[in-house]
Amino acid sequence: MSHCRQHAGRRGQGQSPGGQDICHLGDTSGGGSYAGGVYLGLIAIVVSEYDPAIRFFVDALGFELVEDSPALTNDGRPKRWVVVRPPGAATGLLLARADGEDQVAVIGKQAADRVGFFLYVEDFGAAYERMQAAGVRFLGPPRSEPYGRVTVFLDLAGNKWDLIGP
Repeated sequence: MSHCRQHAGRRGQGQSPGGQDICHLGDTSGGGSYAGGVYLGLIAIVVSEYDPAIRFFVDALGFELVEDSPALTNDGRPKRWVVVRPPGAATGLLLARADGEDQVAVIGKQAADRVGFFLYVEDFGAAYERMQAAGVRFLGPPRSEPYGRVTVFLDLAGNKWDLIGP
């Protein structure tokens, strides 16, 4: 029995705090230095508030809202477990509301003013036009590089992203 089927429906094993299946969908037979398949499931982005962040990623970037569930902080205070991801992608973003001065200080600076996130698209022109129409702020016009067309944009918190496509 695969790890995913083995843990399906059992809270805390192969599921996120909100019950979403987070098991690896590919080969879990092993290989490499890990015992089984390994993948990057979530990357946290610290945001000021959940709902504007959800609207940005879903409406402006076209991501899917995978999960929005109540959860608790380590010390028992209520929070939300909010996950968005590009359609068809395995890796998602955990939208984490800043909790305390240290976390507030990193909003928009998670990659120290470098491009820290890379959004690959199949149709660069269509994605660029849709994002422009949605009010996404670009830092310059698209340019051609050996790896494809690229332009830098800011998410709602001010983090820099590359939009990359053929």
